[in-house]
Amino acid sequence: MFFYYQPHRGGALAGLFLLLLPVFLPTLFSLLGHASPSVFSEWNAPKPRHSRLLKSALQAESSNVEQSDLWTPLVNQGWKACDLSASTRSVAQETTVYIQVFLDGGLNQQRMGVGYSIGFPQHSMDIERVKDICDAVAVAKILNATLVIPHLEVNPVWRDSSSFMDIFDVDHFINVLKDDISMVKELPDDFSWSTREYYATAIRATRIKTAPVHASAKWYLENVLPVLESYGIAAISPFSHRLAFDNMPVDIQRLRCKVNFQALVFVPHVRALGDAIVSRLRYPQQSGAFGTENIQEITDVKGKQEAGKFAVLHLRFDKDMAAHSACDFGGGKAEKLALAKYRQVIWQGRVLNSQFTDEELRSQGRCPLTPEEIGLLLAALGFDNSTRLYLASHKVYGGAARISTLRELFPLMEDKKSIASSVERAQIKGKASLLAAVDYYVSMHSDIFISASPGNMHNALVGHRTYENLKTIRPNMALLGQLFLNKSIGWSEFQEAVVEGHKNRQGQIRLRRPEQSLYTYPAPDCMCSA
Repeated sequence: MFFYYQPHRGGALAGLFLLLLPVFLPTLFSLLGHASPSVFSEWNAPKPRHSRLLKSALQAESSNVEQSDLWTPLVNQGWKACDLSASTRSVAQETTVYIQVFLDGGLNQQRMGVGYSIGFPQHSMDIERVKDICDAVAVAKILNATLVIPHLEVNPVWRDSSSFMDIFDVDHFINVLKDDISMVKELPDDFSWSTREYYATAIRATRIKTAPVHASAKWYLENVLPVLESYGIAAISPFSHRLAFDNMPVDIQRLRCKVNFQALVFVPHVRALGDAIVSRLRYPQQSGAFGTENIQEITDVKGKQEAGKFAVLHLRFDKDMAAHSACDFGGGKAEKLALAKYRQVIWQGRVLNSQFTDEELRSQGRCPLTPEEIGLLLAALGFDNSTRLYLASHKVYGGAARISTLRELFPLMEDKKSIASSVERAQIKGKASLLAAVDYYVSMHSDIFISASPGNMHNALVGHRTYENLKTIRPNMALLGQLFLNKSIGWSEFQEAVVEGHKNRQGQIRLRRPEQSLYTYPAPDCMCSA
């Protein structure tokens, strides 16, 4: 039996009832807000928290001298990328034993060997999935084993099933490393049984699940090599943070550098889209309208228009980060309740920051910068409304309302959706790893890179751009937290403090210290004295 109704009349009555509900039943509405903050409490649009500074920033004008200094490339710092082809030139020996690694986490995590920190969200962008691969290659070298192209787990947050070959140019990867280790895309038939599913169903002798964090080369030789000799294969899972950065042979360190900075190249369609975006940012007048042929027919516009400069802002301000920080972001009581409930549901109250006040957290630089605050930082450094700014971001907590002040300061700000058509983005749509890969590629081709908050994406790009000697601004979180707490500070004083506090945070070489990652601090392991 079918029932018919009048949709327009019913919809109007329902809408009127919903609008009048909080008027006639305020107590019920309040209870519902507490019970389901995601539905009711977060309706309030966040308001600017630094209105005086924002007004001054919008009226300020940057001098030509400031602009010139800002965009000036880094000078030679006495370091250059080592000749990794020479330093790792040791012909790979034929081997019949195989190493498998199953990688969890995000793109940069799997790329660098960075795993999830206890209690801290690391999935703001799914480019945090790929640097464990560098460590996997190193382990295969240590054991003189054939490496099976790593298996990337489905990301539990973004549900991204992208494989290694979906993200990286696997033929380039194998070719660059052919003289260093032996690799195969798939296991031979004799070992086809060695799968993730096989290891999930029972305890298996060929699975290595006890590799300690930051294990030494000696540990692998003593614990994994015997398994390889007995069974011809060893599957290591989990495999994040599983190789030490210290006390490693020089050739192993250089091999890790080679994988990270030379072998890992994105698939052609990601590079093509990235090139198209970079071209449109540098030559906006030549970009024209979007079209299906744009990527394939990017013309050389050099000579027709002088190449412009652009900066990339990696804005990490998702709900996980906002909730976990336990900071106040100006969304009022409703937002505080919503984030508190989310924090309780996700981490069951095990959030260290919750025991501190907002003022204490900000004074220590433990609060992520909001879009408004990162905009004020950029304005104080000399970026203005003529700056071409590319926003590398996934989802911003608070949506368009939260980002409106940043867009007001930088009206030429672009992102993937605004600068590339839906047809051009079709191959990366809904695939977090590929979306992040495009952002990573564009970031590596920018004149300046700024990350709003520390994290895996930040660490990966800081290291890569250091290796290439590219300007990279690292926000002084403690300084900015203290400045934003001072509600009486004027623009001139704020700008002077920001400029002074960031003079030595723009890409200057920082030598790696013990236990630090060579992927974030490539000197001196990957860089040699010039």
